[in-house]
Amino acid sequence: MEACVFLFPQFNFLAPKEEAYFKMLGPEDLKAPRMKDSNSRLKDKRSRLSLLLTKSGSHENIGPEKKTTTATSNISPEAALRWSDTFEELLRHSDGVETFSQFLRTEFSEENIEFWLACEEYKTINSDSRLITKAKQMYAVFIEAEAPKEVNIDYATKVAIRKNIATPTNTCFDAAQSKVYSLMKKDCYPRFLTSDIYLRLTKRKGPGTTMYRRRSRSCVFNEPRGEATGDSSAWL
Repeated sequence: MEACVFLFPQFNFLAPKEEAYFKMLGPEDLKAPRMKDSNSRLKDKRSRLSLLLTKSGSHENIGPEKKTTTATSNISPEAALRWSDTFEELLRHSDGVETFSQFLRTEFSEENIEFWLACEEYKTINSDSRLITKAKQMYAVFIEAEAPKEVNIDYATKVAIRKNIATPTNTCFDAAQSKVYSLMKKDCYPRFLTSDIYLRLTKRKGPGTTMYRRRSRSCVFNEPRGEATGDSSAWL
């Protein structure tokens, strides 16, 4: 199909002013501009989508601590069971900290452990210039209102930190760290011990078939083989 397009002399400097003319445009001539327009719209949509993805992931990318993934298959049930002794015991082990962090991410509260770890690192800094830089960074990420990883502490503590970071010391964040630590210990830690993430570790058996024991008056059945033994002590 061909389309007739009238072109006017005022848009053509070489044509006589009193003469109007036209040109026949074929389907390929009409298709090219449409394809260019379609491609530009597609690029615009892609750039907007990229911007949205960047914004949605900003919560994970702003923090000073980088997330690492621990191979939980390397954690023995015995080691994981020791984490249930005390919250302090859990935090002594890097695998325990990472597993606890994974659990907090499922509750969208990973900022607590990240802030606690940042405070532990902050207290080891012995350079005044680094203290200033780190204090400002931590305040912007964890403390100020609407911070990307704002921790749940009271207003008075926030005000005290804002004043202290003007001339920072290694103890600037101690009060906030203590409050976050208490929150994790009393609220998050008990839920962690009953979570699927933790129970999978503590109940993991060695490679091969997992054995299940069923109580019976006369014997114990080991599944899936269905073998029976007469050991009555197993079901007492």
